[in-house]
Amino acid sequence: MGGLQAAWSIMSMVTLTPFFAFLFSIVFMASIGKSFGVRRLYVNLLVKIFEFGRQNIESVRKQQFANITKSDVEDDDTPTGDSLSTEAVDTGSIKTNGTIPNGGNHLYMNGRDTSSNIANGGNTVISRAESLILSPEVIDDTRSKSTEPTDEGTVRENGDDGDEDTKSDGTDGEHEAAGFKLSNCLDYVKSGMEAIIEDQVTSRFLAEELKNWNLLTRTNRQYEFISWRLTVIWMIGFLIRYFILMPMRVLICFIGVVYCVIGFAFVGILPTFRLRRTMNEIVFKHTFRMITRSISGVVRFHHPEYKPKNCGFCVANHTTPIDIAILSTDCTYSLIGQRHGGFLGVLQRALARASPHIWFERAEAKDRILVAKRLKEHVTDPNNPPILIFPEGTCINNTSVMQFKKGSFEVGGVIYPVAIKYDPRFGDAFWNSSRYSMMQYLFLMMTSWAIVCDVWYLPPMERNEGESAIDFANRVKRVIADQGGLVDLVWDGQLKRSKPKKEWKEKQQEKFSKLLKGE
Repeated sequence: MGGLQAAWSIMSMVTLTPFFAFLFSIVFMASIGKSFGVRRLYVNLLVKIFEFGRQNIESVRKQQFANITKSDVEDDDTPTGDSLSTEAVDTGSIKTNGTIPNGGNHLYMNGRDTSSNIANGGNTVISRAESLILSPEVIDDTRSKSTEPTDEGTVRENGDDGDEDTKSDGTDGEHEAAGFKLSNCLDYVKSGMEAIIEDQVTSRFLAEELKNWNLLTRTNRQYEFISWRLTVIWMIGFLIRYFILMPMRVLICFIGVVYCVIGFAFVGILPTFRLRRTMNEIVFKHTFRMITRSISGVVRFHHPEYKPKNCGFCVANHTTPIDIAILSTDCTYSLIGQRHGGFLGVLQRALARASPHIWFERAEAKDRILVAKRLKEHVTDPNNPPILIFPEGTCINNTSVMQFKKGSFEVGGVIYPVAIKYDPRFGDAFWNSSRYSMMQYLFLMMTSWAIVCDVWYLPPMERNEGESAIDFANRVKRVIADQGGLVDLVWDGQLKRSKPKKEWKEKQQEKFSKLLKGE
């Protein structure tokens, strides 16, 4: 019995001691904002593995297609005449170039054809008549006419015959009597079909499609056997992510949260304001650096000369609650947002003990007035850190930027735009709050390969004289979208929870009635 205890003690010393030493070194390096460079080497290795997987999948798909084509040719009777030459050209191109007919190289990734370059983001399946989209913007009353070329090369407008300049009664077609014709509805029918095929709003609240499979189970749910090599790589990756990385990440996150609660409680009781502010900055950055390190976060900051300064607004696009941790590793902020319970509530209450933050209830209208008042008070104090705002009010899947709420742009003060762009190859940072709880989301983050993102600090902006708050908000949004390579949309992100406004429908009805009247 004594021998077993001695063996267990030796084994524990050999295994646990190096583990905790390694864990302590990670936490310490994270707290001071330094790194050994292991995460970047790890990310570079993942890129090579993903590229190997892409080439492997492509090779298997081409072989499968070649086998199918060969079997089809053998089953068919020998063609004659023109059909023979056509068949010979097609199969020859397949064998020589390794491509699929009627297109370039078709690389099948994640169950779809990537040559079409279709995703949930900026690339679209269909072209749209922008003037017919039900939009919250002011609608132009000019009639939109779809045109198509005729056989004679002239242009024919919907509702008119392209080969006739005048009507049969000799009157000019431009003075046609107003009235309802079935063709008047076709543009709206087309717009409705476009919205059914590809809705610009709801697709922003779903995870972005990947061009390449990143060997995560959740990005290839309809799994099919591809090759033994990829299967072995996936199994090894599964063991590493769930039995090595996840336990370490959970421990680091737990240490960060405990440090946050204890550290901010200590900062909150300091009597001197200057000392309290200095210690708050230290604890604030240490906390979020550890939380970011717990998800193997690799963050690249660009243009640090434009970093937000005190008593200003830092305005950023919003993809995930992790946005706060990512940005807070480099700058100390005051936070504003909806009051939460659970895990987020613990962090909110801890933060509020040491520095000024603004938490509100989304459902209470009175809070909006109080929040605006507190914002004005905050930005007038030069000692207050910049306040971090996500004007979209909800998480978007990092392919687009949706409507900014005008409230924070009415207060005044300097706006510091920040663009955040995640690399979805290593792990999808988007939080679909209608599908996953916070703990489920954290589990997905802990079992991802890594969270890799770029952050751009942009030149500060101020509201121009005579410029409305809405125009100013749109101008800031446009700058963020351009820098992050995101789609600039006019839609309100709250459409995720509510229906479109009645006024938008009425504008389209009014426009259609004017078209019938010939106005």
